[in-house]
Amino acid sequence: MHNNLKKIGSELNPNVSVDCVIFGFDLEKLTVLVIDRGEISAEKGPRLALPGNLIYDNENLDQAASRVLDELTGLKDIYLEQVGAFGDPFRIHKESDREWLKSIRAQPDARVITVAYFSLVKIEDYLPHASSFAKNAGWAPVNEISELAFDHFEILQAAKDKLKQKIKIQPIGFNLLPEKFTLSQLHRLYESILDKPLDKRNFRRKIQKLNILSNLKEKQRGVPHKPSSLYEFNEEKYQELTQLGFDNFGF
Repeated sequence: MHNNLKKIGSELNPNVSVDCVIFGFDLEKLTVLVIDRGEISAEKGPRLALPGNLIYDNENLDQAASRVLDELTGLKDIYLEQVGAFGDPFRIHKESDREWLKSIRAQPDARVITVAYFSLVKIEDYLPHASSFAKNAGWAPVNEISELAFDHFEILQAAKDKLKQKIKIQPIGFNLLPEKFTLSQLHRLYESILDKPLDKRNFRRKIQKLNILSNLKEKQRGVPHKPSSLYEFNEEKYQELTQLGFDNFGF
């Protein structure tokens, strides 16, 4: 819902938007991409918000979400999934939010229903750049965020809950890791998303028993500790596993 309607005019639908929860992983913790509403002072309300935009009249919801991601990250063909619709009639009635909307929208009082999506991005592939709806954007640890603009904190929590459920039954977490990763990095990823400690030995045993990782016979380089072995996700092995009825990682 965050574009300049005063410049773009009637091409955008003033009542429907998409907001995107873009997750990343810095090899230690789960992060999310947020935009900084620099026009809002900290005393008046949250400066951080999720990236989003009103939809164009000639695009569907998925296309709108993909456009937001492309404008902000420059990335295409990344994991994207709908979280749900958020339509509280008072979702944009906070004083700080309305002040910001008045500065960027031709119809700041229009009710806006937003459809939220979450996506998974390899941080190493992301090159921050300004978009039509965000001059400043950056990564923030999910667990360190306590408030966001509008109802975006609620959206963030809903997206994280959906990610928690999906990662238990599908290998979508590999979308957050580098192509080559260590078992320790994979272990930290699951702990970060599931918000709970996982016994390292049991975790490794379960993962390796599934035979969906390929040992690259390579070691880490340039690390201040004993180099660990590198692995990659084997999509072919995973598909074979699903054909045998696999449907849960058991974490």
